[in-house]
Amino acid sequence: MCADSPGNRVPRFDPLPEEEWDDVVKAVTASIGPLNIVTTIARHPKLFHSWIGFASMLLMGGTLSDRDRELAILRTAHHRSCAYEWDHHRKVALGVGLTEGEIAALRLAPDEHGWSDEDRMVLTAADELHAGGTVSDATWTELSTRLGEHQLIELVMLIGHYHLLAFTLNALRVQNEDGH
Repeated sequence: MCADSPGNRVPRFDPLPEEEWDDVVKAVTASIGPLNIVTTIARHPKLFHSWIGFASMLLMGGTLSDRDRELAILRTAHHRSCAYEWDHHRKVALGVGLTEGEIAALRLAPDEHGWSDEDRMVLTAADELHAGGTVSDATWTELSTRLGEHQLIELVMLIGHYHLLAFTLNALRVQNEDGH
């Protein structure tokens, strides 16, 4: 599930060595572990410092339900063929109650699984943003029946953020911590 061939998966940058971590990187890794996404982006300290607050808010301080968040992230990881994002968020999704069957179904068309209307709305938004860069009026109206203003804004920004991360992870060839 890589954007390029498996033989080309050599990272373009090694993760930042621990002896070069600043206080922000140390704090983040103390909280979530020395993930390669963190220690690779930390090679650009100013960008990393700006990004980590935004990313943390979306992941840990947002207004979307955990289920909606992980459905949107995994659907985006699937669309962007981002193995790193998929592998990490698969574990998060299991932890917030998604089943293995549901996670596998995120690689299928939404009508190929018995999604609830609420889940289908989130997946449709992710699909539409991926395909056309926007959400249709019909999908927006449907989402608006259950999500408030903050959640609607957040959903679009979450999906966009995980597209950005997928581009970054794929282009920099960031590997999972197990080397794959």
